[in-house]
Amino acid sequence: MILKRFVILSLLSLSTLTSVAYASSDTIKQEQKSDATIEVALLLDTSNSMDGLIEQAKSRLWDIVNTLTTLKYQGKEPQIKIALYEYGNDNLDYSKNYIKQLTPLTQDLDLISEKLFALRTRGGEEYCGAVIESAVEELKWSKNRNQTMKLIYIAGNEPFNQGKIDYKKAIGKASEKGIFVNTIFCGSNKDGIETFWKSGAIIGNGKYFNINSNKEIEVIATPYDKEISKYNSKLNSTYVGYGSMGRSKAMVQMKQDSNAMSKGYSNFTKRIISKTKDNAYNNVSWDLVDKVKSDKKYLEKADEEALPTELQGKSIVEKEQYIEQKNQERVVIKKEIEELSIKREKYIKEQTPKSSSQNGDDLGTAIQTSIYEIAETKGFKR
Repeated sequence: MILKRFVILSLLSLSTLTSVAYASSDTIKQEQKSDATIEVALLLDTSNSMDGLIEQAKSRLWDIVNTLTTLKYQGKEPQIKIALYEYGNDNLDYSKNYIKQLTPLTQDLDLISEKLFALRTRGGEEYCGAVIESAVEELKWSKNRNQTMKLIYIAGNEPFNQGKIDYKKAIGKASEKGIFVNTIFCGSNKDGIETFWKSGAIIGNGKYFNINSNKEIEVIATPYDKEISKYNSKLNSTYVGYGSMGRSKAMVQMKQDSNAMSKGYSNFTKRIISKTKDNAYNNVSWDLVDKVKSDKKYLEKADEEALPTELQGKSIVEKEQYIEQKNQERVVIKKEIEELSIKREKYIKEQTPKSSSQNGDDLGTAIQTSIYEIAETKGFKR
């Protein structure tokens, strides 16, 4: 009996030490945060014929995020931010050239997903020069040119030179800020060239692609998808909402899980993997775990009313212990997901030659390909 109790206690101690080790690793990662950033603006045509494009964007968002998170700058993980625009829709403001900024450059990827899934197409005028200029001038792009990769992706199917704003001048403004402009024409290669989409990419030092926007996204299901999906609710349980947005944003998080699942288990799995990436998926505005990582003293100065009920009336030490416990739980869960995701990627690589998906780009593969090509020129490595 004594020996049995000793073994049980030893196992419990080992589990605790493992959790602490993972937590310590996470803390170190925070202290060594890189100054490098990758900033991506997605400009999507939401006119009548672009339903397929929007569906591809919904299915490929997490592929794009996970591609970006494979990159490092001088061995460190860059901070990743994404912005979203729509253009070319009659429901948008005519005085603003039928353009709308849906999100700024942000790490609130649930917001990106929420806005993306809310998009609806409707006939309109597509002004590529105008939407590029808006993205260049409105977004808060990093001023650091040496450790930053700044990318614009514009996708659509009407002539690139439509509208009052000259696309060449708009792209010139982007180049002045070190932004690469990549163009994705929804149609044939010949039509994309003749309607100046390739010209836009050449002037913008970016890449030109033509895609079939109505192509159904092919995925490779893996034995690890459902296994990874089982961790999602555990991961969500480590988020501690605070402030006026705490409860509502937690609901948004779950809704975007549901939206990802609507595109299949594989897509849902990719979202869960994205949620393990601290340099891309950050919820500092509503989650106390992320907030305390960025502001170690926040719990000392936070109003009691802003805290969740389980922390109200507790001492500072008790609050810190609670948040650290949630942090440790999250680190362990993320570690387990990451280990499964490595096996998943290996399986996909082994199965890819057998897949029939190598018959042209879609929105996601076009963006993924260009990310890696441009990264090489900017010193970002896989």
